[in-house]
Amino acid sequence: MEQGVIDHYRVLGLPSGDEGAKLTAKEISKAYKVKALELHPDKRRDDPNAHASFQKLKSSYEILKDEKARKLFDDLLRIKREKELRQTQSDTKRQKLVSDLEKREKAAFTPGQDAKAQEEEERIKKKLQEEIARIRAMHNSNRGAFAKEETMMEESEYMDGNGGGGLDNEKVLKVSWDKVGGDYNADRLRKLFQRFGEVEDVVIRSSKKKGSALVVMASKEAAVVATGSMSGDLSNPLLVLSLKPSSINTSPCAQKPVEPDGPTTGNLIGARYQAFENSVLEKLRKAAEKQK
Repeated sequence: MEQGVIDHYRVLGLPSGDEGAKLTAKEISKAYKVKALELHPDKRRDDPNAHASFQKLKSSYEILKDEKARKLFDDLLRIKREKELRQTQSDTKRQKLVSDLEKREKAAFTPGQDAKAQEEEERIKKKLQEEIARIRAMHNSNRGAFAKEETMMEESEYMDGNGGGGLDNEKVLKVSWDKVGGDYNADRLRKLFQRFGEVEDVVIRSSKKKGSALVVMASKEAAVVATGSMSGDLSNPLLVLSLKPSSINTSPCAQKPVEPDGPTTGNLIGARYQAFENSVLEKLRKAAEKQK
């Protein structure tokens, strides 16, 4: 009950609210008599407030025994109870909203969430880097395999396109060079190798860094002489190998080398080409075996 509002049922020692509204006039009168005997000033001579308490009791009784006054008082109590209930419910909702808001704010600023997201991001980055490394390694491996296959196909394609078994491999020269010092074309190679004999065909195959060609001489003798004498330009030497070792005697007494076009390089090829030469020889050997 709000401060300043007297609950007349409580003054008489009766239950209030819905229970008080159901009390009969007889029950109210009986309760007043019992309470009056208790609070009568003659029985409380030492209590300075005895008279005031007795007057309050009588006033509450006068209100409750009057039917109209009691009805108004009951309505007043009902309205106040409903108001208190709404206030309580409002306070409960407000507390819940505040509690939920605090929980959301706490969750939003929880360091664990940020750390978890950062950890997931780092994990994905690591996996992506591993995949990139795997793809690059696979690409490099495929590129190396492709280069080997291309070299083998270079000879086999020419053989297939020129009758295969009808071509004498001892007349075919495999010529290669680096492009760092310039480049060679078919006409240039034909002119260089014509110093050793008639040239039947020149087939160019090259990449960005390496150049190569198949030079078909008209005779085995010309191929042997060219293999031992041709070195190309000093600024860009040629590596000349026979597609198939010749059966002709190649001793110094048997063959007189022909002076090459331009300055000779001698051993200029040296170690720089040794590894490449061995690799080419191995490929040519395998290609020759396939033609048998």
